[in-house]
Amino acid sequence: MRILFFGDIVGHPGRQAVRTMLPRWRAQHRPDVILANGENAAGGKGLTPGVAEELFQAGIDLLTLGNHAFAKKEVEQLLREDDRVVRPANYPDGVPGHGYGLFALGERRLAVINLLGRVFLDPLDDPFRRARELVSMLRAQAMVVVIDFHAEATSEKAALAWMLDGQVSAVLGTHTHVATADARVLPHGTAFITDVGMVGPHDAILGVEIDAVIAKFETGLPQRFEVAGGPLVVNAVLVDVDDATGRATGITRLEEHLPSVAGPHGA
Repeated sequence: MRILFFGDIVGHPGRQAVRTMLPRWRAQHRPDVILANGENAAGGKGLTPGVAEELFQAGIDLLTLGNHAFAKKEVEQLLREDDRVVRPANYPDGVPGHGYGLFALGERRLAVINLLGRVFLDPLDDPFRRARELVSMLRAQAMVVVIDFHAEATSEKAALAWMLDGQVSAVLGTHTHVATADARVLPHGTAFITDVGMVGPHDAILGVEIDAVIAKFETGLPQRFEVAGGPLVVNAVLVDVDDATGRATGITRLEEHLPSVAGPHGA
């Protein structure tokens, strides 16, 4: 199985970049399934039903979320009704939605788990314990298991990947919006990268207009963060997995730069 995973999609520019690159990469790399982190896809913070549908129409098969999962109130209904969107699995019981999704490719099945880190983020339930529980359950339903670990600390992401080496097909880090240069397959067959990167404005700070971020640091006062305009960067990874064993055989970083797109940057 070949999996294409897009890093954090940021606002309208990021969505347009996906619509531009996906047909090209689908023809060039021929992925079997296409995943993306969509927690910043609506106005740079959160996800809405309309934005999710736009990304599904563009060709995304399943969306993961993160610490901004519930930034938009209307996402709660989406999480209850559409199993193509998964929020972090270590939210407490009773929170709308599911922390994993199953995707069928003929007789092959893929399980996707979303987890949120606790270092430098609002603490949720233990992602390590939750990962063990879900992997044990899902391996009986799907040979290929991919985890989107939405976390701040590089050490936390690496620790989860090494703990699960050989038990899951991939642990793919998201959240920091900066692509890392450490993509590799661990000794027992788990593909890992600390952070896939983002899909959105390149001449920005994590996709946000630069001046507002500088003002935040200089003054310590709240600022209104808007998605930036200008040239775009598209970060993703390709993960190849042996269907018979569920072990990764390769992970490749993809990066493309695009000119700016027309439209409302903050949308």
